[in-house]
Amino acid sequence: MIDSLHNLLQPHEQWMRRALDLAQRAYEENEVPVGAVIVHEERVIGEGYNQREALNDPTAHAEMIAITQAAETLGSWRLIDCVLYVTLEPCPMCAGAIVQARLPTVIYGTTDPKAGACHSLYQLTEDSRLNHQATVLGGVMREESKRLLQDFFQAQRALGKK
Repeated sequence: MIDSLHNLLQPHEQWMRRALDLAQRAYEENEVPVGAVIVHEERVIGEGYNQREALNDPTAHAEMIAITQAAETLGSWRLIDCVLYVTLEPCPMCAGAIVQARLPTVIYGTTDPKAGACHSLYQLTEDSRLNHQATVLGGVMREESKRLLQDFFQAQRALGKK
């Protein structure tokens, strides 16, 4: 049973590690450490990390950047047959973009009790009233994702930032 669960999660962990590497890059650039990777046919077609501070853009979330890159790579806004891996549960803006991009699968690391729109506060990606739904799996590499965010915000508080 444990072996079959590990085999099920192993490919997800590979891509989530890449998303965590991107989140670490965001951390090093003094951005909220969230990373995202979009995979199509076992290859990365889009990736991103939070860049709101660097770009002075409130929409520069990891998911939004990855979705834009993936659509450009495929030459289509429809990201069917793709999987989004992201270290933090998507917010309402990103969940809306997931629905609009027709992403069928989202795998995330840790929940976001303040802005999560897949499970925590809202279930936008699974809302049958919308024209598309995504299957969402949370908790893949949860502790690593959570620890990176906690370390970042602890360091920010120590510097007197919010």
